Amino acid sequence: MMADDIADDRDDGRDETPNERADRNWDELMQELRVMQTGTQILTGFLLALAFQPRFTDLDDLQRTLYIVLVGLAAVATVLSLTPVGMHRALFGRRRKPELVRIAGRIVKADLFVIGALTIGVTALIVDFTVDRVAGVIALVAALLAVVAFWMLLPRRLRSTTAADDVRHDPRGLRSGSHPGQT
Repeated sequence: MMADDIADDRDDGRDETPNERADRNWDELMQELRVMQTGTQILTGFLLALAFQPRFTDLDDLQRTLYIVLVGLAAVATVLSLTPVGMHRALFGRRRKPELVRIAGRIVKADLFVIGALTIGVTALIVDFTVDRVAGVIALVAALLAVVAFWMLLPRRLRSTTAADDVRHDPRGLRSGSHPGQT
């Protein structure tokens, strides 16, 4: 079998086999998970330490409920961030990396959603407790808008800008190596 016969069929300028692409994508996912785990560990540590502070008993019912929800989100975020590693261990050596990368990518997206909610909630809780309820709601809305703007709208804008640039270079309107309807 010639190298061209096993080369990846996507025309993205990379000369790699599907397995090489899966390895590269796995490495990139692991880097993303490392960043996510650090942030999650910091937020989880903060939440766990909070319960042992003398002023914890000063939280009102809404703040305590939000605290419990945030501890649950922190646990979910931790489990999600460790799931791809556990899957890798379970599937190691079974030639399932492309499937593992696909599923792990979905898990990372779900984990980003949970971490976003956790970050928004922790911000709201801190401001609500240290200032007042109105400031807490304002902080919640501001944090929500920031997460939506930076995690959703900015990437969407970059994708549409890239697509518009590609259309200028390819009159058929197809990105290099893409097919109609492919994103």
